[in-house]
Amino acid sequence: MLLTELELIDIKGGASSGITSTFLNSVARLITTILDLGRTIGSSIARYKTKNYCY
Repeated sequence: MLLTELELIDIKGGASSGITSTFLNSVARLITTILDLGRTIGSSIARYKTKNYCY
């Protein structure tokens, strides 16, 4: 089956037509990573202020 150029332009769909579950999963992981990094930095600052070090 051969399509004309006008028919090819009208085709919609595929992976690029919207937000995919893979994209949402990667955004969720990015947010989780940023939050964990913030917790780690905040914990380090709090331990430095209270002089509570692990040796």
